[in-house]
Order: sequence, then structure tokens, then C-alpha cells
Amino acid sequence: MSRKSRRRTDYWDDPKAPAPTSRKPSASVVLRNHRGELLLLRRAGSGLWTIPTGALKKKETATACAARECREETGLTVELTGLIGVFSDPRHRIAYGDGEVRVPVNVCFHGQPVSGELATDAESDRAAWIAPKDLDSYDIHPAIRRRISHALYGTAPHVDLMQPVTAAPHGDGERPLRLAGIRACTWLRS
Repeated sequence: MSRKSRRRTDYWDDPKAPAPTSRKPSASVVLRNHRGELLLLRRAGSGLWTIPTGALKKKETATACAARECREETGLTVELTGLIGVFSDPRHRIAYGDGEVRVPVNVCFHGQPVSGELATDAESDRAAWIAPKDLDSYDIHPAIRRRISHALYGTAPHVDLMQPVTAAPHGDGERPLRLAGIRACTWLRS
């Protein structure tokens, strides 16, 4: 199934980024073949390379969304093999031509192809299987690079935990929020 491409501009930790107007859930997949290569898609509008990703529909689960987006964007049916993490950092903003500025909440999965033939849809003009050692040769948005990095080097599912909160009236100012029993993963760089 092909969808109409929607013009967008992605920002990462940019003080000039427009103020957010919405937060929406999405799912993505770091898809790897039997050789360990990752599937990357080049977005037609921006030229940036990405992984299959898209918005969660009202009556679907995150896993159903991830599998559907892979099928729609790549022509491949996939098996999801694990959770990479939940990415909700508000430094990532997506501005659309209609005025929406979205801060995504993305659930990212590991996956492998099980059937189908590789193709692209209206959102992408190219698809390629890439060896992890060659990733630096591709223009990948920092928010997507984080997901790929955690897929390749993370040892546990990632979750964005650090958020400024107002401290108790002790005059501390702001301090990071830490949740008991959960360890925040750091940004991994390849």
C-alpha cells in the first residue's frame, strides 16, 4: 500500500525548532537480514536515511504498527524479535507543512524479514541493506541514529528517563527524575 508523502522537517536539540503542538505514538523497526546488515530507507523529501517507522493507529498495538509500517514501507513481512526501547525525548521534533509540530513517542523493535520483496513506497526513494561498519557514510537523523545505536550496542531495552522536575522546596532548583529499579541508558555512539 502506498501513502501520500507528507513534507516534514526533523529537528534534534535545536533551539530554533518550533514549539511542539502534539505528542503522538509511533513504532519503528531496526530490521536485520541473515548477514547482519540493517535496512535503511532514504526519505524522498529530506534525503535522510531512516528505519521503517510510522504512527500508531487508534485500534492497533505497537507491535502491529511496527509490522504494518515495515510491510507498507519496504514490501517485507517481518518477525519482531525483541524490544530495542521506548524513545520519547522532547528534543526530537517533527514539523509538518500544515503547522503540526510533533514530539514522537516511539517504541522501537528488533526485526528480521520473513517474506516479501524489497520495495519502497511514496515516502522513500531508495532502500538498502547496510553493514553496521558503513553507517557513518549515511546521513541519518540523530533521533534515528540513537535507535540504531541502541539496537546494535544496547544490552537492555532503552527508555528515556531523565526529565527535569522541580525539586522539593529545599531550593535545589531542578534535578533529574530517577525511577527506582530502572536504570537509564546513555546515548550510545558508534
